[in-house]
Amino acid sequence: MPMSNSFNYRTLLKQTSNNSSSEEEEENGVCLESIPLMCGDSFEMDESDRLVNERRRRSRGIFNHLSQRWSNFCTNCWGKLFSVCCREKELQPRIVHIGLGVHQAEKHPRNVVRNQKYSIITFIPIVLFEQFKFFLNLYFLVMALSQLLPELRIGYLYTYWGPLGFVLFVTMCREALDDYRRYRRDKEANSQKYKKLTRDGIVRVPSSDIQVGHLIILEKNQRVPADIVLLRTSEKDGGCFIRTDQLDGETDWKLRLAVQETHRLQSNVDILDITAQVYAEKPQKAIHNFVGTFTRTDSSTGTVHEDSLSIENTLWANTVVASGTALGVVIYTGCETRSVMNTSQPKSKTGLLDLEINTLTKLLFLAVIILSLVMMILKGFGGPWYRYFFRFVLLFSYIIPISLRVNLDMGKAYYSWVMQRDKNMPGMTARSTTIPEELGRITYLLSDKTGTLTQNEMVFKRLHLGTVSFTPETMDEVITHLKISYSATSTTATPTRTSGPVRRNVLTRVVEAVRAIALCHNVTPVYEESGNGDVKNDDTEADQQLKQKVTYQASSPDEIALVSWAESVNLALVKRDLNSIKLRTPTGALATYTILQIFPFTSESKRMGIIVRDTETGEITFYLKGADVVMQGIVQYNDWLEEECGNMAREGLRTLVVAKKILTEEQYQEFESRYHQAKMSIQERNSKMQAVIEGLERDMELLCLTGLQLCLVCS
Repeated sequence: MPMSNSFNYRTLLKQTSNNSSSEEEEENGVCLESIPLMCGDSFEMDESDRLVNERRRRSRGIFNHLSQRWSNFCTNCWGKLFSVCCREKELQPRIVHIGLGVHQAEKHPRNVVRNQKYSIITFIPIVLFEQFKFFLNLYFLVMALSQLLPELRIGYLYTYWGPLGFVLFVTMCREALDDYRRYRRDKEANSQKYKKLTRDGIVRVPSSDIQVGHLIILEKNQRVPADIVLLRTSEKDGGCFIRTDQLDGETDWKLRLAVQETHRLQSNVDILDITAQVYAEKPQKAIHNFVGTFTRTDSSTGTVHEDSLSIENTLWANTVVASGTALGVVIYTGCETRSVMNTSQPKSKTGLLDLEINTLTKLLFLAVIILSLVMMILKGFGGPWYRYFFRFVLLFSYIIPISLRVNLDMGKAYYSWVMQRDKNMPGMTARSTTIPEELGRITYLLSDKTGTLTQNEMVFKRLHLGTVSFTPETMDEVITHLKISYSATSTTATPTRTSGPVRRNVLTRVVEAVRAIALCHNVTPVYEESGNGDVKNDDTEADQQLKQKVTYQASSPDEIALVSWAESVNLALVKRDLNSIKLRTPTGALATYTILQIFPFTSESKRMGIIVRDTETGEITFYLKGADVVMQGIVQYNDWLEEECGNMAREGLRTLVVAKKILTEEQYQEFESRYHQAKMSIQERNSKMQAVIEGLERDMELLCLTGLQLCLVCS
């Protein structure tokens, strides 16, 4: 009978345990083997057991809760610490107060140039990592380390460590020498002295001490140390030419304009007495764009004068002042300058030869393993076979010669030394001595056409008016048409114009086309200085210009070619400033035009335009020239432009389409108001300005199509 009760009790307990969850069994400590068998149909748990289990449950819950909270706390702390240490500084727009200098409220990076790859602390670790990441060097390191174990030693230690140490020594010396040269170049740039304008006068400071807000004076042929907004120049028109070949690779001079509010001041010192500020956009990589504003508050009346700033008002770091003297305020320094932001960090360069040797080393190592296995098979795998196997690997390791690495490193250093002293390559500098042999592997040379395969010079070859075309052989006819037209009246230097739907004769069309070419550009004539270094204001008049040699400066050789051709047909550019253009006509008189607006050429718009007013007649004309792909949708309908563009392209000529539009005074005033409003915008300024200009570029009259030819280099 007791056995029956026990059986029933166990059966009931099993059914009950099947209905309960396994987690509750674990928490309550229920164990079937530990429950006593009872004769009754039920059993009672002792009160002390219930209390103990309850305490265990409570303590375990508190422990789990605290553990989870501590884990979350540690995770959040590490996450915040990592984000603070590793996040990049968020760049913001800034306001630079004129004359405040070091008292600027914001902190900005130092104006230090640093192109070094290593520091004293990181030199050895980085060099070793760069060397042993290649299988060839890692292979020799493993072989040398194996000799530290007495069981695997098969010779003297120096037979393995000596060559490896020599290779590392040569490599470190080469890397140290290259980095020292970079340090010397950086030190030379950082220690270069510049003139800083202060209330105590002009102070000479090194480039590394220049800060945001400093007023820096730049002389001719002096490198610009930081990103600067141009405030004043030595030229009366506020212009200043710069060379940007170290920034964008272009050798043509570029015109930069001073802020008119500061250029009107009597002297440089007066800038320290005004209340003004420059708003500059956040630092970015775009070297052809800039958005900013210049604000000046009149201390006597409280009037606020605001003007927009663009790329034409800036001097980027590492450009060179090509003419005159310039004064500007620093807006970006150090790593926030355009040149540094477009420069990648120096890296260790690896040539194809090193990669090929690394691959061959892996194949030879595989051959060593196979030979060692063959020797082990012949010997047998009895005893400590793995020790004998590794000894065979060591014996066959000489299949990969370590002297190869030594000879390569010494040879590369010698090649670089010889190339730098080659008389046929004056000025050659080997900035990296790790890949000189790569020059011998060049099969195809890919480069831009202008300035590399060509002389960076262009020649005017074709003028097409739709029904008539002029080539170099028939340019005398163009000269004749111009002379007849400008000689038609004696009271004005400008020929009589015809407008409207009346069909014009060839003479009128030639004159209008040549005049458009002579006016629609960004070219500035530069005259040679006299012997005493003084250039008088009237040196650029027509009579003085004939006695002096003039050179044209522009941002593109296309512009120079067009203006030079206009001069060859006796409509020459003799003077240009911010407000006017003067042309010498075939009769010797001067024709003056007031510049109202200029729309520079951009890679996006593929065109440039200018709005001028004839001072004799008061007529306002909008001239536009650009690529045929964009001009075809701007000019009025015609049936010859597309065909002639294709013909010139097949002859290898670069085409430009020239058009014009006569504006009334009301039309221009409405446009000028909308355009000024767009220029003062901070957000999406370029798109707003372009939208206003496109509203003016409608149904323009097609004047001509020009064809220019690139001159190839002699070699």
